[in-house]
Amino acid sequence: MPTIHLTIEPPYRGSVNAASLRRAAEAALQQQAAPAAELSLLITGNETVRRLNARYRGVDAPTDVLSFADGSTDPETGRRYLGDIVIAYPRAAAQAAHGGHPVAWELCLLVVHGVLHLLGHDHAEPDEKARMWAAQHSILESLGCPLSPP
Repeated sequence: MPTIHLTIEPPYRGSVNAASLRRAAEAALQQQAAPAAELSLLITGNETVRRLNARYRGVDAPTDVLSFADGSTDPETGRRYLGDIVIAYPRAAAQAAHGGHPVAWELCLLVVHGVLHLLGHDHAEPDEKARMWAAQHSILESLGCPLSPP
């Protein structure tokens, strides 16, 4: 069973189902046959994500999800720390409204997307993108969130 360190900032706690976010991360890890691992997930606002995006990617704008892969191993437990996923709740809510689906589904998509990035998936090249989108679609279907990636 993976360890998921989840932080939902106060303004979003009443709007986010923590259990569904954990299920999404666990489903992605299971579908990808990831070994026992840990990761951190933060649900925050646009400004925090904008600052992180500017600092680490050189893009001074908010985005929906950022993933920071780590890959280190805890010497005491032998568990791999995959990294951190940061999701901007307001951006997710706007994308859900635009797409005509529940915010919960959008959050599941972003969690799965972030986990896949932590596991080494990318979408810079067409073949990589096809593999990542297929994995996302399969995982989201298994969760009852039938969203197609953009």
